[in-house]
Amino acid sequence: MNKTSLQLLAGLLVAAGVCASPAHADIVLGASVQETGPVANTGRYYRDAYQFAVDKINAAGGVTVGGKKEKLVLKMVDNQSDINLSVRQYVQLLTQDKVNFLLGPFDSSYVIADSAIAEKYQVPMVQGGGASNQIFSRGFKYVFGTLPVASDYFGSTLKMMEQLTPKPTKVALLYADDAFDTSVATGTLPKIKAAGFDLVFDQKYASNSSDFGSIIAQLKAKGAQAVLVAGHETEVLNFVRQSKSLNFSPLMYSFTVGVPSADFRRALGKDAEDAFGMTPWLPEQKLKDQWFGDSAAFAQAYKARFGYDPDYHAASAAADVEAYVHAIEAAGSLDPKKVRDALSKVNFESVYGPIRFAETGQISLPQNAVQIQDGKVVAIYGTKFLAKPIYPMPAWNKR
Repeated sequence: MNKTSLQLLAGLLVAAGVCASPAHADIVLGASVQETGPVANTGRYYRDAYQFAVDKINAAGGVTVGGKKEKLVLKMVDNQSDINLSVRQYVQLLTQDKVNFLLGPFDSSYVIADSAIAEKYQVPMVQGGGASNQIFSRGFKYVFGTLPVASDYFGSTLKMMEQLTPKPTKVALLYADDAFDTSVATGTLPKIKAAGFDLVFDQKYASNSSDFGSIIAQLKAKGAQAVLVAGHETEVLNFVRQSKSLNFSPLMYSFTVGVPSADFRRALGKDAEDAFGMTPWLPEQKLKDQWFGDSAAFAQAYKARFGYDPDYHAASAAADVEAYVHAIEAAGSLDPKKVRDALSKVNFESVYGPIRFAETGQISLPQNAVQIQDGKVVAIYGTKFLAKPIYPMPAWNKR
């Protein structure tokens, strides 16, 4: 093809609105998330919700920067549930891909490692996947989190337990040995004692444990009436299944993960009934924002697009993107330091809840104690009883 023909082709492409190379993004948000591997089932909430929020904000006109509308573009990579790979990917996102700002992965252990990259390069990371106190106790200035503090995850559950009849007196605490779950335990142990409960069992177990038989035998021997478990969803599923097979029926048990998730209920079927859990978010109409309307509409639209129900992970991830919009517009700039300073001052309502970061970089949201009743997640206790709990939990051989 001669020079004249090439020029003619180029002219035709321009006239048709076709570019030989994709247009560069105006504002690029970079993220490494668990799209595959053992943690992908939860990682998908972040993959999907980040994109969902970006698309919604762009459809509404994008982000105003210094009087000009700019679009958001998401640069997302799969860390394959590998922390070391995740760290390398965040370095690449900043040094090679030249993204403007960072969104986080799922899981506190990942956030602890990855946020160190954000701090090193002094580029903000807003994340809704890590709640461990360790993330926010290092004096970092460039990491922000939209999950409640891990050390208070069982706070509302313990307050509820104090008001149950009969009050469970013998309490057991189990927790995995990762950053998040050890933070939960560190905060829960003094609360158990302060409330006057008798801590009859306190044990850490290895993450990804599949055999809880010996632990359940000890719980039965100790006469544990309320069992609090901080762990991963697969571990919780195994714990429930083995409790049934060993006919272990305490008055109640509560889990940090699983209960709000449709996958958890689907995996256990009727055996999921009466399990307590917690969530900082429920799809209620009272939570509103400028892009999604309210959280009920958010949940409906999310399910219509992705084919599964969102839980608090998805809502917090959407709020991460929204936080950037508020901060960028307040800063009137894409300068990382100016946006960081603006993030520290944001105060807005979202479909996830009020977003305002403390000096440590973490928001404060109360947990709702929830329970599975007739296959649905029912809010039982916040600062007061919201619904009647099924308590004591019926014995397995009487269900």
